[in-house]
Amino acid sequence: MTIKDIAERCGVSVSTVSRVLNHHPDVSDAVREKVMQVVQEVHYVPNNSARDLVKPQSNTIGLVVRGVGNPFFTDVIRSIENAVERAGYTLVFHQIASGEDELSAGASLVQSKKLRGLILLGGCFDYSEEQIAVLQVPFVCCSYTNSFGGLQENDYSSVTINDQKEAYKAVEYLIQQGHKKIALLLDSKHDHSIAELRYRGYCQALRDYGIEPDEDLVEETERFDMESAYEAMGRLAKRRKDFTAAFVIADSMAVAAMKALSDEGWRVPEDCSVIAIDGITMSAYTVPTLTTLVQPAEELGEYSVQILLDMAEKKAGHRHLELETSLREGGSVCKLN
Repeated sequence: MTIKDIAERCGVSVSTVSRVLNHHPDVSDAVREKVMQVVQEVHYVPNNSARDLVKPQSNTIGLVVRGVGNPFFTDVIRSIENAVERAGYTLVFHQIASGEDELSAGASLVQSKKLRGLILLGGCFDYSEEQIAVLQVPFVCCSYTNSFGGLQENDYSSVTINDQKEAYKAVEYLIQQGHKKIALLLDSKHDHSIAELRYRGYCQALRDYGIEPDEDLVEETERFDMESAYEAMGRLAKRRKDFTAAFVIADSMAVAAMKALSDEGWRVPEDCSVIAIDGITMSAYTVPTLTTLVQPAEELGEYSVQILLDMAEKKAGHRHLELETSLREGGSVCKLN
């Protein structure tokens, strides 16, 4: 597919297609939408052909990180960098915002750097076969898998924890400490991503222990950041005074939630116990220390590189690894009498 082919399919000029692809403002919304629809349908990648893309031109591995500022990714990135260097490859790193398209960013990186393979750290959980066709090189989903998409296991590789299972473990731990009124802080219940899976684990744990989930105790932040978590926990603490514990889906959000509880006059853990998932460095230095399920960040990175290089070097096919967290007992959870 060339830019001329795209133009003919759309019934517009080559220059119009070029302006759309280069994000020029002087194109109507209707034309822009029409061109982009064709581009997506034919998996067009500018300035190269699919045949060129499948021929590796270097020993370079690409890393696309979706989620600017996510502190959990820091140790994973460092692990990936070290593993790639030990293997004698070069790493090209590209970071995008959480709302951007990691597949498009990855395809551009493949084209410009002639990558042998690609690691996607953080991404969507609902890819289709048509969407991943743009990559044209082996790739590994690191820290997530295609839980809501239509891919088969032999379409891609992944290294991740089981988010629903680990959320279940976090809530179960609170229940075992005597808590029944357990709040949940997350960005969205229905985002087809990590939050939805951890929401499912929260509900399942409660029901398995004979506790019906109270939706009024589920507070959505709408954004995955500390400021939103602080505001959301403040709203919840003002609205409800009867919960004794909270499961927060990520450490960074839990740190902000603990500050919000303190500012509302709540004591952690005496008035409200708090548990999270991640194990980021910052959460070990809160007062009290955050109790959390620590993700194996180093292993996530190392296994992702190993699987990718095995595919790139034709030593093995697609693989899926599911790792487990480990409980770090801090001071943010207390046992009820």
